[in-house]
Amino acid sequence: MERFQGCPGSQMMDFSPKKATEAIETAGKIESQLRQWPIQLHLISPIAPYYQGADVLLTADCVAYALGDYHRQFLKGKSLAIACPKLDEGQDVYVKKIKSWFDDAKVNTLTILIMQVPCCMGLLSLAQQAARDAKRKVPIKYLVVGLQGEILKEEWV
Repeated sequence: MERFQGCPGSQMMDFSPKKATEAIETAGKIESQLRQWPIQLHLISPIAPYYQGADVLLTADCVAYALGDYHRQFLKGKSLAIACPKLDEGQDVYVKKIKSWFDDAKVNTLTILIMQVPCCMGLLSLAQQAARDAKRKVPIKYLVVGLQGEILKEEWV
């Protein structure tokens, strides 16, 4: 892996292709586990029917590209929203929507998937702020994903 200087979140990296013998792939089509649309946090309605009493997955935009088994391992059976804590504007709206998931949609759990880069922690911070403001307490778990798809950390907050 070749590394370049710069901000850890935008630092260029080149992941050399794995040898054919190292790559593990499955034959056949893999079905999408996406259950609803839209998925971008700015566009969703936090009280949409598919969030009511649901297990919700809040994912940083880059995560699904790093995790090869994202759909089967994390998305299956969950309602989804995606966001980028570094590039998205109007994040105060995000706090309100997450709080509405807790209090209005009465979601069952919230799982947050973020990348290992420092700016991604902002997504967890937004959810924690919403949890502090919410009347209803909801279990929140977050996972930190490495740049090549490995799970670096998994913790309930």
